Amino acid sequence: MKIAVPQVTVSWEAAHAAVEAAVRKAEALGVRINVGVADTAGNLVAFLRMPGAFPQSISIAIDKAYTAGGFGFPTGDWMKVVGDNEGMKLGFSAQPRLIVFGGGLPIRVDGQLVGGIGVSGASEEQDGLCARAGLLAIGADDVGEPG
Repeated sequence: MKIAVPQVTVSWEAAHAAVEAAVRKAEALGVRINVGVADTAGNLVAFLRMPGAFPQSISIAIDKAYTAGGFGFPTGDWMKVVGDNEGMKLGFSAQPRLIVFGGGLPIRVDGQLVGGIGVSGASEEQDGLCARAGLLAIGADDVGEPG
């Protein structure tokens, strides 16, 4: 019986580079965002808030990172995952910290899940573009165009 197993996680250096890249993308888009990176357990590793970004979006960005990092798929894919199952739709959307709309992306390295990035404060599409910029900046697996 194994008592302990090694765990791979996003580094603080990569997390900080990812949030900075997301903010740079937001600047290019002319929007203000909050962005967080979490490990697969949902622990916050890095966070940035642009001046003027909605303070209410702070927890949403962190929770998007928590959701994408824990489940391993984009937050915008939740409705596709649950399909027509109304019980799952209601049940999952009622869970604290679980976000079921776009702007959160898993961080994978060579297919291995190491965390999640979450962006909030702009449109769902713009949040996704900023999150993807964070992935690309650190060389994480690309999830493709959000949406």
